[in-house]
Amino acid sequence: MERLGPGDPERVGVYRLLGRLGAGGMGQVYLARSDRGRTVAVKLVREELAAQEEFRGRFRQEVQAARRVGGHWTAPVLDADTEAAVPWVATGYVAGPSLQQIVGHDHGPLPERSVRILAAGLAHALKDIHAAGIVHRDLKPSNVLLTIDGPRVIDFGIARALETVTDGGLTRTGALVGSPGFMAPEQVRGDRITPACDVFCLGSVLAYAATGALPFGGADSGVHALMFRIAQEEPDLERVPEGIAELVRDCLRKDPAARPTLDDLLERTGAEDTVSDGRALDPWLPGALVAQLGRHAVRLLDTENPQTPGAPPEHPAAEEPDGAPASARNGAPGGPLGAAGAAASLNHLPSVPPGRPAAPGPPGAPF
Repeated sequence: MERLGPGDPERVGVYRLLGRLGAGGMGQVYLARSDRGRTVAVKLVREELAAQEEFRGRFRQEVQAARRVGGHWTAPVLDADTEAAVPWVATGYVAGPSLQQIVGHDHGPLPERSVRILAAGLAHALKDIHAAGIVHRDLKPSNVLLTIDGPRVIDFGIARALETVTDGGLTRTGALVGSPGFMAPEQVRGDRITPACDVFCLGSVLAYAATGALPFGGADSGVHALMFRIAQEEPDLERVPEGIAELVRDCLRKDPAARPTLDDLLERTGAEDTVSDGRALDPWLPGALVAQLGRHAVRLLDTENPQTPGAPPEHPAAEEPDGAPASARNGAPGGPLGAAGAAASLNHLPSVPPGRPAAPGPPGAPF
């Protein structure tokens, strides 16, 4: 988590911002706390997008749809103001790192049992999302957060608003619609998108979780070459454990109709014996990761409200041994404090104070 900068707002609606969690093609994401003490993630749309009426209309529709998503396996939408000068969404904060952070930086590939339970949790999440009439379309490791109880899926549907500003497959900000390494063949071809698209993406996520590599390779040879492999070639699953390789391969079928349903996936992962009511029935992650998740939660509690410049401190800041104030602490060693942690449900609240737009994020980064 980064400190707030000079151009960042101090408040959004009833939420006081604590720091920056990340940025992307759609805008800036902040860690925030409500006046009643709830910790949330606030997503603030980029000013240039907010000025486009077509984008606003699509964003409004997608937020309204996201608020219908229930269940235990997603982060809920809590508040929003889609009519503000700078539209925003407040979602429940998940105090855990992303699958991308865990596999790509902190730990490496997960053991087969963890991947199997991950599959069950993600299948439950997608069932809840699809029941609300939404296709996620961008299920990827950075949109999967890991908690002690199980995985949580975020950013379902909202990114579709960027499709209103596309030009030749790219948004006007330069961001691809979708994440190339985790797109389904029908997305690559521009065909009709159905819930089966999310099953393909789930297969790619599971292969990454089990091996630390993408099943169709990276974009080293170019994005178009990667998309060709997704649409035409078979995945490389040689390093996927034998016990889940067939499941992953079935998810990655080119024909959407040949992929398993989410109910099939739940049966094949033994979900009835491993997960219930939004949590794994037994510890599902290696002990080192469980300890890391505990540190995430503790440091979140230590995060203090930042002081307004020039104002006297409310109370002395706690100090780390190296002199860094508690408000500046990162999450776990080697990674940010759950930088993607967020989700969605809506009530209309006051808009962002005028003249305090969000800082634009780098093109192509997740929102």
